[in-house]
Amino acid sequence: MHEPTTAVRTEGLAKHYGKTKALDGIDLEVRGGSVVGLLGPNGAGKTTAVRILATLLRPDGGRAEVAGLDVVRQASQVRRRIGLVGQSAAVDEILSGRQNLVMFGRLYHLGRRQAEHRADELLEHFGLADTGRKPVKQYSGGMRRRLDLAASLILAPDVLFADEPTTGLDPRGRNEVWASIRALVRDGTTVVLTTQYLDEADQLADQICVIDAGRVIAEGSPDRLKSQIGGDRVDVVVRSPDQLAAAASVVSRAAGTDAQVDPDARRVSAPISDRMSVMTAVLGGLGAAGITPEDFAVRRPTLDDVFMQLTGHRTDAPEPASVTLAAEKEAAA
Repeated sequence: MHEPTTAVRTEGLAKHYGKTKALDGIDLEVRGGSVVGLLGPNGAGKTTAVRILATLLRPDGGRAEVAGLDVVRQASQVRRRIGLVGQSAAVDEILSGRQNLVMFGRLYHLGRRQAEHRADELLEHFGLADTGRKPVKQYSGGMRRRLDLAASLILAPDVLFADEPTTGLDPRGRNEVWASIRALVRDGTTVVLTTQYLDEADQLADQICVIDAGRVIAEGSPDRLKSQIGGDRVDVVVRSPDQLAAAASVVSRAAGTDAQVDPDARRVSAPISDRMSVMTAVLGGLGAAGITPEDFAVRRPTLDDVFMQLTGHRTDAPEPASVTLAAEKEAAA
């Protein structure tokens, strides 16, 4: 499959719903044959960006190209070059997996034999050949999502948009979908992945674009983003929220920098440079303060640390209802 040097490009992309700025001037560039992860909380603008790139919404400002084509002026051509996987499987539970794929092939104007041949190819590619004739209602969550991925690839798209493809799946189902996405990229497909799961972005993405409140606040490879907040970190989880302030004081003194506090997880953390001396100082300080930690560890930074430092909140922040309802109404119009 031929891929352009740049598979997706946006410049100043904007989308407003009344006074709410769902997208507030996003610049994005995605290399062909790579995975870019759009990472952010609910309501950050990730799904709005995907809908514009997939020609389901019109932007209010800026411009965007997919596979070298303008998403507004050349929308019909863009649709022939892309695949889209939404947040829930768009397959018929009564039909078999094979019947679903044949139906999608026919909707894409493939002849009957060509649609059946493509369905068999995709069932084999996604490890569903043995279950292809079973009703989809008998499939596990991971199998349904793999079938949904297969349906999005009927025409072998240049670019696949995967909007939170593992939402609601158990760990096994998520791993199955991850394996399928990796296989697509090996075959040359470019994947734009939106996710709230930091480990998912870490596992799959070559590049990460962190979006918050409709703006890009950081971008780079997972390793580069982690390196921005330093090396090792010390983590202390206390038994009671009442102990957080005292624990934060101990960790700050030992680390020589302000500690970050996560009240929901009852966790205090800080970057450190000298593992042994800081560990000794923290444990000694906690003991002197009468605090027995529930958990204590020194570890490498994660994307969770990056996100907390950049935004000051977690990725599961509530989604603004006004943006969600407005987007749904426009998409349905």
